[in-house]
Amino acid sequence: MNETIEQDSEPPIREALSSIEVVLETSLPVKPFRNTEITKSDFKVIGPQARRFRENIFPEATDKQWNSWRWQIQNSFTNFKKLSEIIDIRTIENLDFLSKSRKLPLRITPYYASLLYGKSIDYPLSKSVVPTTRELVISPGEESDPLHEDAMCPVENLVHRYPDRVLMLSTGFCSVYCRYCTRSHMVLKDKKHFGIKAWETSISYIQNNPDIRDVVISGGDPLTMPDKHIEFLLSSLRAIPHVEIIRIGTKVPMVLPQRITKKLVKMLKKYHPLYMSVHCTHPDEITPEVTEACARISDGGIVMGSQSVLLKGVNDSVETMKTLMHKLLKLRIRPYYIYQCDPIPGSSHFRTPVTKSLEIIQGLRGFTSGYAIPHYVIDAPGGGGKIPLLPEYYQGREGDYVMLKNYEGKTYKYYDPEK
Repeated sequence: MNETIEQDSEPPIREALSSIEVVLETSLPVKPFRNTEITKSDFKVIGPQARRFRENIFPEATDKQWNSWRWQIQNSFTNFKKLSEIIDIRTIENLDFLSKSRKLPLRITPYYASLLYGKSIDYPLSKSVVPTTRELVISPGEESDPLHEDAMCPVENLVHRYPDRVLMLSTGFCSVYCRYCTRSHMVLKDKKHFGIKAWETSISYIQNNPDIRDVVISGGDPLTMPDKHIEFLLSSLRAIPHVEIIRIGTKVPMVLPQRITKKLVKMLKKYHPLYMSVHCTHPDEITPEVTEACARISDGGIVMGSQSVLLKGVNDSVETMKTLMHKLLKLRIRPYYIYQCDPIPGSSHFRTPVTKSLEIIQGLRGFTSGYAIPHYVIDAPGGGGKIPLLPEYYQGREGDYVMLKNYEGKTYKYYDPEK
């Protein structure tokens, strides 16, 4: 059977799904989910900021539409003309040239756009998702695939860098495109096909490699796929005896919280132990909608960890990062990683000095609870993997003592005779 489905369909699970390929392209000439019937959602939370925004920009939208994740994707801001409804695009340099550029696509959900509404182009969240001409400036050390993921794909869309775990690229589609995305080279492709056929190749590879105990499902964003496609992946992986842990990497709870329906969580719960790495950028992302979405995830027994990219002018201060980590902990998201911004082409305006990153870790350690302190890592260019960095607490040795510096900068001795 040579069958394809509309981008918005949810086919039956298993047999009927096995011969079907779903594709969400970044440059679709039509809206994704264009034929979808907007059904009633069990997500009901609409914060005051989003409600005001909707009244002004989408006055015709009903609660039923606004709370539909498919409606959110279908009505996303994907061009500068539409974006001009919410921010002053006249402040963007060389706008005409930028709008015709073949750089990373523009996509912002109406919900996330509500957070930018009435703010300047220099607002931290605006900087993270609105294109600028600085993306066209290529600096030394930058390359399209700085982590050399393509070279570490034994089969298409599966990265095997570490001995006991793999990264599965389930889709090339995101509901919001971050301007510093490390996989912009993948998203840029006009047609990046993902689906059952591609997944089966990855699943077969995992089945045939018993050392793989941990699978990260990433993308793009896997939570932009229909429930039955997510379930196909999870059920296929959970059926492999040596796969102990499954993780989902996503930004959806922060940019499309309406996606976290009770139906989705009920399905996810069937595939424990299941973890979720949530991409969080700034304290202002924590809204009533995000609070509800994360409560549903946690109540479903899914352990969440945060992944934040350190970005100049966005979150590169001790106080901003401390506030973010505190808010995440209140949502039951354990601070996990702060990443140094990867050197993709046109990202130099986002990157901070490594010393700034160490300064932030030093400003957290001892000044707040240990649970609120993530690991600062650099994902080594060239495929070396994540390398953690710490301020220099270890100060060397003096005879039988190790010299240690605490968070206040005071030095202490620890008796540790060398044998």
